[in-house]
Amino acid sequence: MFIINSYSLAVIFSVITMICWGSWANTQKLASKTWRFELFYWDYVIGIFLLSILLGFTMGNIGESGRSFVTDLAQIDASNYINAFIGGTVFNLSNILLSAAVAISGMAVAFPLGVGIALVLGVFVNYFGEPKGNPVILFTGVLLITIAIILNGVAAAKNTSSDKSKNNKGIIIALIAGVLMSFFYRFVASAMDLSNFTNPEIGKATPYSAFFIFSGGIFISNFIINTIVMKKPFVGRPVSYKEYFKGKFNTHLIGLLGGVIWGLGTAFSYIASEKAGPAISYALGQGAPMIAAIWGIFVWKEFKDASKQTNWLLLFMFIFFIIGLASIVFSGAA
Repeated sequence: MFIINSYSLAVIFSVITMICWGSWANTQKLASKTWRFELFYWDYVIGIFLLSILLGFTMGNIGESGRSFVTDLAQIDASNYINAFIGGTVFNLSNILLSAAVAISGMAVAFPLGVGIALVLGVFVNYFGEPKGNPVILFTGVLLITIAIILNGVAAAKNTSSDKSKNNKGIIIALIAGVLMSFFYRFVASAMDLSNFTNPEIGKATPYSAFFIFSGGIFISNFIINTIVMKKPFVGRPVSYKEYFKGKFNTHLIGLLGGVIWGLGTAFSYIASEKAGPAISYALGQGAPMIAAIWGIFVWKEFKDASKQTNWLLLFMFIFFIIGLASIVFSGAA
């Protein structure tokens, strides 16, 4: 299987993760013009699951290092199957809530708050589960990103172009999503032998098999979680499976693309976790709010009517995010 052999390449993979995690919601924005997010989400989940199979039989079978994809799946302990599957279920619940928050409050508001909270809590969870990197520099970077999150929240509150009651509802949902999202990565990381992908411990998963099981957890749990949300939506009327199957081909493709983009970023994060450590690879990937905010501000114009003071807050948000992310990268090399 394909294995990363240097910290610098692991950082590059983690930066790609950040771009993917911060960009997939653009497909939701595109589809939302004619398509409810609950229906979009089915295509998104299918896209993730199909990508996990594709990567398993391609990158998971390249080279002579490690175990091949099918061989690895056959030897994984039941406890590690359960951990990776639970990771997918926890992620699915948190991501549906985040998608709802994006639909309610917009990308520039929901993503920095929800994913930012997931970053802060998730780094603590993953670092103490598998310590790697200089903790002082790492948590300094996390503190700087926390400040950026606060600045974004203040900017969102001052955004006079939004419906305040609607905006507050989206913020609350985004915060709940962030807390849940902080735990999913640790479940999947615990199923892998993070110290040696070349000769992994018997019973442990490789990144490709772990990602496949994780994706299966997302897909299977979606039949319960998303069905409930379809019948009891956060916004608007209930939707049915009949409406999903009436969707246009191009609309379904947009959802599949969203899943592929997010899934690629997640797979790359798991692949990078051996050399970078789960806390650092997760933290870099969760720099996604900065990418999402860029999309929301400059492409979707979600702050087009914002005041000069709000624009300054957004500028300082980006500055603190960049310095914080640089600190996280340096913590692994120090």
